[in-house]
Amino acid sequence: MARPVIADVAARAGVSRTTVSHALSGKRPVSPSVLKRVREAMAELGYVPRRAAQTLKSGASQIVGLIVPDISNTFFADLAKGVEDVSLEQGYHVVFGNTAFEVERERLHLNMIRSRAVDGVVYAAGAPSPAPDTAEMLAGIPFVLVDAEVPGAGATSVVSDNAEGGRLAARHPAALNHRDALVLSASSQLMSSLRRVEGFHDLWQETGGGCEVRPGGFTYDGGYAAVREAAPLFLDRGFTCVFAVNDMMALGAVAALHDLGIDVPADVCVVGFDDVLAAHLIEPAPDRGHDAAPGTGARDRRGPLRPAPGPRRPRRAEFQQLRLRIAHLLRETGR
Repeated sequence: MARPVIADVAARAGVSRTTVSHALSGKRPVSPSVLKRVREAMAELGYVPRRAAQTLKSGASQIVGLIVPDISNTFFADLAKGVEDVSLEQGYHVVFGNTAFEVERERLHLNMIRSRAVDGVVYAAGAPSPAPDTAEMLAGIPFVLVDAEVPGAGATSVVSDNAEGGRLAARHPAALNHRDALVLSASSQLMSSLRRVEGFHDLWQETGGGCEVRPGGFTYDGGYAAVREAAPLFLDRGFTCVFAVNDMMALGAVAALHDLGIDVPADVCVVGFDDVLAAHLIEPAPDRGHDAAPGTGARDRRGPLRPAPGPRRPRRAEFQQLRLRIAHLLRETGR
């Protein structure tokens, strides 16, 4: 059976092909009764508009690209949900790429997104150090950065106040007289991680404490491995605090300390960052900083990626940085 075309819909609805086109695009007024007949004819025939043809004609694809580094981290899953929820409200669809913190995968996803002629991109720190040509690949596409920095790319960004979050993470264990801390970072090239480490270190030094920074890979397994490798710090040198720059590493740290026979929080205080759902599901849950990923997703979409009718036109760049405040949540690992 041949695929129905716009002429079939017009014949079934008793209108012209031009009227059907206007009903589909919404660019010309169509009476409610005619619109109802067109929709009924489409449903009866099983007609689906060809998105590619609509994109060529209108210059807009109604598609938004989303790039994240690790969808298994529920912070990014929540971000994706926020982006998709608001996109759907505005008649957009979302295409998604997970980089796994790999530059080549990031480049692959960016090429895929460009080939779809998307109307905008939400870029959430694909790799710890963005590919050298990331800015070039994003050129000509409206995009927003989420807790990410891309050298040479002017864009609106939505960021947590990561330095202040790091200071908040240090304040509570310092007040409890913890003096030596292991800090689990992501990468020296990932700015959100760097700012959190700097904030923690600055306040920790003010209290006379000492800390050692080690990479934890931004993952549960990385946090677990880093703490196991650092076991002598706790067993021989009396370290009593762990600060992980995200909750997935904090959860791995809690598991590693447990396997080393170290009681959390009686012997070691663990502090995370992000307040992901998984951190609520263990006993004891890590003490942590909270930044609202779902809301971030909504703000990203409502701001710089508003629909623009017709083909893209050059316009004066107007960029801004939206800085989100961090709240401190005290849990049982923070004694």
